[in-house]
Amino acid sequence: MKWSPVLLCLVGFALAGPLKSFVDLQNTKEQHPGEFGDYFEGDIVLPRSRTGLLAQTYRWPNNTLVYAFATSINETQRVLVNNALRLISDGSCLRFVNRTTEKDYVLVVNNETGCFSSVGRRGGVQFLHLENDDCFGAGTIAHEFLHALGFWHAQSAYNRDDYVIINWKNIVPGLEDNFSIKPNTTTNMFDLPYDYGSVMHYPSKAFSKNGKSTIVPRERGVEIGQRRGLSGLDFQRLNRMYNCTTRQ
Repeated sequence: MKWSPVLLCLVGFALAGPLKSFVDLQNTKEQHPGEFGDYFEGDIVLPRSRTGLLAQTYRWPNNTLVYAFATSINETQRVLVNNALRLISDGSCLRFVNRTTEKDYVLVVNNETGCFSSVGRRGGVQFLHLENDDCFGAGTIAHEFLHALGFWHAQSAYNRDDYVIINWKNIVPGLEDNFSIKPNTTTNMFDLPYDYGSVMHYPSKAFSKNGKSTIVPRERGVEIGQRRGLSGLDFQRLNRMYNCTTRQ
């Protein structure tokens, strides 16, 4: 899909039915199309002049994201998306509703390579791309919709250097901007700690030019880059971002 409006963070959700096979497939891959595309930070469609999404104008009104499917998204894929969104709404005060006549909405499409999204509500129709089976795991769907809700990647957090080491020498030349930090003047961690387990965190070898780690956690034994689902902190951050009163 954002420390920064990387506001991101998440809680592992339980997977059900057809979601599991895609998630298992994702976890066997060294790289995922959502982190290695030709877009900003791999899967973000956003003018680079924008550094944060704290402004309320980027939030979805009434905690409700409106979405629709392109005709090319088949019924099985629609079920996978709806199931993943239900997991987000079950742990938050966010609602996801099918578009009728709303002007501002997310259109799920598959006409370009990779999995990617804009960050926050942009006004009018905005596209969320899920190209193929690799994009239809529950965690990846959640990741891209969290971008649409206003989250940057977890490692964009303004305090990330206290928690991870960036191995700049291992990054593909020209892609260093994908590891930029969003300043705390435009982003917010909502008084919650850094989340290694966030579904919004890059994996250890993101944008690696040589197969070696580009991100190394300072804490031993932690996992980064999981795409199983939102972590507990992801849910908390999401709820605080949208001023939920019933789920904190």
